[in-house]
Amino acid sequence: MVSITQLHASSPALCPGLQCSAVWPAAAPTSTALLSGAQQVGGPASWRRPPCRPCAGAAAASGTGEEPWGAAALAGPEPYQGFPSDGALVCALEQERRFRLPPKPPPPLQPVLRGGQTLEAALSCPHFLRHPQQHLIRSLAEARPEELTPHVMVLLAQHLARHRLREPRLLEAIAHFLVVQEAQLNSKVVQKLVLPFGRLNYLPLEQQFMPCLERILAREAGVAPLATVNILMSLCQLRCLPFRALHFVFSPGFISHVSGTPHALIVRRYLSLLDTAVELELPGYRGPRLPRRQQVPIFPQPLITDRARCKYSHKDIVAEGLRQLLGEEKYRQDLTVPPGYCTDFLLCVSSSGAVLPVRTQDPFLPYPPRSCPHTTRDPAQSRFLSRVVLMLRERWHYCRDGRVLLGSRALRERHLGLMGYQLLPLPFEELESQRGLPQLKSYLRQKLQALGLRWGPEGG
Repeated sequence: MVSITQLHASSPALCPGLQCSAVWPAAAPTSTALLSGAQQVGGPASWRRPPCRPCAGAAAASGTGEEPWGAAALAGPEPYQGFPSDGALVCALEQERRFRLPPKPPPPLQPVLRGGQTLEAALSCPHFLRHPQQHLIRSLAEARPEELTPHVMVLLAQHLARHRLREPRLLEAIAHFLVVQEAQLNSKVVQKLVLPFGRLNYLPLEQQFMPCLERILAREAGVAPLATVNILMSLCQLRCLPFRALHFVFSPGFISHVSGTPHALIVRRYLSLLDTAVELELPGYRGPRLPRRQQVPIFPQPLITDRARCKYSHKDIVAEGLRQLLGEEKYRQDLTVPPGYCTDFLLCVSSSGAVLPVRTQDPFLPYPPRSCPHTTRDPAQSRFLSRVVLMLRERWHYCRDGRVLLGSRALRERHLGLMGYQLLPLPFEELESQRGLPQLKSYLRQKLQALGLRWGPEGG
């Protein structure tokens, strides 16, 4: 079918000036000045003309006697410019537009979510932080016990761990759920429920929390080795390692079993960390230990979170400040010390407090630590040396509230201190308040001098 508009476009001589009444509405945008005073639908009689023969024929061919206007021509407000909004013409065109354009489908009805369904919907949303903690707490309080499924509680645990949300009421709800549902939970689910407690450095008040985990470990240890070690890693960060579970994971049978699995390296790394915790924090343990040949470095390089956020870290500017303040030879950056902890910056210091060139000294303290852990003797110069570790405490090393160190960070600092290293924390609030390198150098100078350190010509 050929429309009137196409007919005029192909044969303009048939309707000179496009003044045919069949196409008058299409001409309205270009004739606003003439039509603005029109009081009737057809406009002034002086320029109302009957349709030309070709146009009338095309209109008749449409079956309605009218031009089949396209939806695009009737969709926008431009064809109505210059006409009264309540006039007969505008009303007729609006009616035609509604007839031509299909109506928009109504928005789908949102289901009414309650309790556990609301909690699951919120936690399944890709934008977790759009749902504040109070919303989660309210949804949890409104949920019926049967609505709190393992799937919902795992989502909640993952949400808290991922976003470093140390919310006691939510964590206590997870601990209570774990205790109540102990018989129905396997270790693969339990490892996910326990994860936020270790990561957020939060030991729940639920009195049955530890006895429940010990029973689960005793029941499930031989079924899922990796899940068992993951649970123990969370408990290690909380300083709550059960002796019975340690006996099992350090047994020759368990070690032989995991050695042939795809995750053998990560399990050995975790077992090495557990062995370090036993050495440093459990002097009363008398069970089996990880054989020396099975031990691997725990964290041989900066953690993934530090590498991912390196452009936001203060490490580079602190390194430049130390270089200008002490000299390149008097500190080491990103040095991994036995049994495998990566340090931010390490200094060797004499008994008189002088900062010594690191290249002339052994930067490592002996591991396992000896009876006098904080110093080592330099046989060449007959003086005792200590090691000072500058620890960057970046914003993401804390829980969301910015007051409690994450469990992995607290564990590293605790173990380095127990091995004899003198720690000098550099909190992010203090680092962020330094405006430029000169202020940072002054800040580092004050920090080092507060420990009694000396450098330069007067420092030796």
